[in-house]
Amino acid sequence: MIAFQPPEVGDKPWVDDCFRAAGNRGCEYSFATLFLWSDTFRQQVARMDDYVLERLCGRAGNGYLFPAGRGPLEPVLEALEADAAERGEPCRLLCVTPEQLERLEAIRPGQYQCTPDRDGWDYLYEVGRLADLGGKKLHSKRNHIHRFEENCPDWAVEEITVENLAECAEMDLEWNRLYRQERENGAETTQSRMDERHAMSKAFAHYDALGLTGLLLRTGGRVVAFTMGSPIGADTFDIHFEKAYGEIQGAYAMINRAFARWIRDHYPQVRYLNREDDMGLEGLRKAKESYYPDCMVEKYTLVRQMT
Repeated sequence: MIAFQPPEVGDKPWVDDCFRAAGNRGCEYSFATLFLWSDTFRQQVARMDDYVLERLCGRAGNGYLFPAGRGPLEPVLEALEADAAERGEPCRLLCVTPEQLERLEAIRPGQYQCTPDRDGWDYLYEVGRLADLGGKKLHSKRNHIHRFEENCPDWAVEEITVENLAECAEMDLEWNRLYRQERENGAETTQSRMDERHAMSKAFAHYDALGLTGLLLRTGGRVVAFTMGSPIGADTFDIHFEKAYGEIQGAYAMINRAFARWIRDHYPQVRYLNREDDMGLEGLRKAKESYYPDCMVEKYTLVRQMT
């Protein structure tokens, strides 16, 4: 079997190199995503030549992320297929994009059954559009921001640093206390809330080491919203977390726009903000669609047909 191991912060440089070589815009190809959610999805990594191999447990069950790196794909794929066979499992590839599917079909024509994973598709938005919120479609977002500015004239945005990180952690705890019952009565389960809290605690504990960047929104001296993320590849920035008090009109729209502007100023090479998937939750899907994504990262689950 392949010697998979839980990811450690020290793995970041070589994993980042392989992910950059893959050129994928999906949120799975961020080391921060891999590390922060490794406990939830039982993610483990291994290195093979210039590829990173990742084993995880997703919605479809145990499987592997499509190999990321450079060089011939077939030997790496053969290693994954052999690993699955040794475990007594079919070789299942998770979060596969159309481009990756095309590569696979070139060397394994007709050998994998393909199933769409719509709940896992990532929403991508052009940075400039979220920074400016121009046009009729985003008129309501501008109105929400105007209400926020009118109701909170002392608002201020700050970059998240080690000095104010604890305030974000406190706000996250309060946010969960306030909205726990509301969320648990809806589609989101207690377990998913706990999983997010665990991932968030890892982000607070390893903020600098993971290369995270974020902003907080303050009014009346207290933090009312924050967001944080990290780059994916050459032209995409992943938004890992975003929190705001829902009763403060415009807080979400405000932190969203502020971070888009900050990314545009500090990462001029970034074209897209990846706001990740909606997990099949109706409310989350509606919220993401309300910003009219410019494109989606389509994902599929592939299972090798047993002969």
